[in-house]
Amino acid sequence: MIRSLKKNSKAKGLPPGTLVHVGEKKTDKTRITVIAYGQNNFEEKEVKNIEECFPYKDNGHISWINVDGIHQTEVIEKLGKQFGLHPLVLEDIVNTEQRPKMEDYGDYLYIVLKMIYLNNQADLIMSEQVSLVLGKDLVISFQERAGDVFEPIRERFRTAKGRIRQFGADYLAYALLDAIVDGYFAILEKTGERIEVVEQKVAVDPKPKTLQLIHQLKSDMVFLRKSIWPLREVLCGLQRNESSLIQGSTAVYLRDVYDHTIRVAESIESYREMVSGLLDIYLSSVSNRMNEVMKVLTVIATIFIPLTFVAGIYGMNFKYMPELEWHWAYFAVLGVMAVIGLVMVYYFRKKKWF
Repeated sequence: MIRSLKKNSKAKGLPPGTLVHVGEKKTDKTRITVIAYGQNNFEEKEVKNIEECFPYKDNGHISWINVDGIHQTEVIEKLGKQFGLHPLVLEDIVNTEQRPKMEDYGDYLYIVLKMIYLNNQADLIMSEQVSLVLGKDLVISFQERAGDVFEPIRERFRTAKGRIRQFGADYLAYALLDAIVDGYFAILEKTGERIEVVEQKVAVDPKPKTLQLIHQLKSDMVFLRKSIWPLREVLCGLQRNESSLIQGSTAVYLRDVYDHTIRVAESIESYREMVSGLLDIYLSSVSNRMNEVMKVLTVIATIFIPLTFVAGIYGMNFKYMPELEWHWAYFAVLGVMAVIGLVMVYYFRKKKWF
């Protein structure tokens, strides 16, 4: 939270619409790719400068402009001016601390959501903000870095598989949303495997390191919940939106994505309960182990109490103690002490106290 406040403080005192990149710089240079298509034509290329994208506005074809890297605010500003994007939209695009949302600007829809992926090296769940602008025959996507879950969609364009070339820009926006939501299932699968591993460790040998894993899982669940729950509102808003940019045929597919989001949200809630249960099991296991240790120590102390009493009596060194003059007194006292100890051990075992 403190880190987030520090990032947002960069824009403090600046007028609304001022473009200030807030977030981690995840790529050195902004990369822009363009896909223009129709039922009988397809074009894909990577442009060297932002001006090469301008001819794709109202050119009679459906265009998908993808921008990887939003730290170069001048590029975002030029693109926004050419395609008529509101300054507040551009400000939200370069601010990666946005929550998932959907805003209707009449001529276009602005959608923000989180693309989640797993960092296999650090075993951490990472996120990337994705901004989508849906206009008439146009979709513009903004990402923080190169590499995404959209490659299967590009492959469908190249091979002309499915119906993606036959529908409009609203169907393309649906496909992008669906790809991001499908990526959540992969994360949940990995998270479920991690929970199973921690369950085994908690049941077999709970250690302080296991507690750290549980806390990491709890943090991941909170992070996923913050990304998923607002997305439900976004998809619900898209279904109910009366914008002419979304056709009735596409609304059916949006409902399907909404159902997937509900499933992801329910899975996250189930995992949260499981992780909370893991913490309770861990604390109970540690408490039981401590109780076992205390029980053993208590039994040992109880056994030595009468032995200490006997040793204390014969350690007082009074002059007129008859046993002191007896030749076998030392061995007799040791024998009595041994018998007392064995009898107590037998009694404790019979009571099943250890």
